[in-house]
Amino acid sequence: MRTVADVAVGPDFTIRTVTCHDDHTRWSQPESREEYNLVLARRGRFRRRVDGVCADIDATLAYVGVPGAEEHFAHPAGGDICTWINLRPPLWFKLAGDTLLARSTFYVDAQLDLIHRRMLTAARTGDLGYALAQQLLEALSDILKQVNAGPTPADVPIHDTDRAAVAAAREAILTDHPAAHALLPLAALLAVSPFRLSRAFSREMGVSVTYYRNRVRVTRALDRLEHGEDSLAVLAADLGFADQAHLCRTVRRHLDHTPTALRRLLRSSN
Repeated sequence: MRTVADVAVGPDFTIRTVTCHDDHTRWSQPESREEYNLVLARRGRFRRRVDGVCADIDATLAYVGVPGAEEHFAHPAGGDICTWINLRPPLWFKLAGDTLLARSTFYVDAQLDLIHRRMLTAARTGDLGYALAQQLLEALSDILKQVNAGPTPADVPIHDTDRAAVAAAREAILTDHPAAHALLPLAALLAVSPFRLSRAFSREMGVSVTYYRNRVRVTRALDRLEHGEDSLAVLAADLGFADQAHLCRTVRRHLDHTPTALRRLLRSSN
């Protein structure tokens, strides 16, 4: 028996929690996918067979599934819980290029485990466009180094010309361009790999593009609070936060005050 719950659903990727309650040593009937997927175990372990090659999947070994590949599964150790990340083909090719996979399994070290956990935490905040996308890119950068047979867009060296892309990204964020509401559309607008934009931005600005975008939104929140905005729910919606709680967490992270406390501070100084 298998249950599936959506964690985050976006135009370019879907993240789900898959819980298997099976307990059998025999191989399942073949399963195949139409899109690329990454599967990272969170609890338990199981066996996977593809092209005659078997692998024991657990918290330290995960795998990439490719379209059309026939997979068989067995659960001799009982059930398991996994994070299943589905990547639409355009996003996969943008990130991974068109080289063949050297292998379908990859080692999950402690750093990737932490990135995985932070990705799930980012999904719970509701900030799919930036916080989650940034953690997903970090995970993919690590994974692609292990499984790809050739260079990927992530391997392209960063040049001084990337400063122009960073400047254009800042302009798009500051002017609230529609494409700047999420990291992947922003990279597409600038015709640059999201890997490259993310790395160049952090190098040039000293903070991630996600942090920078939230910094800009905090400034806008302060402007609204200073001019008498009373509804934090309206403020959160207008500034593109997932909800009022997301707004409050972000403001507190940047200013060490809640929006309510800031509103009192700003009004008392006027």
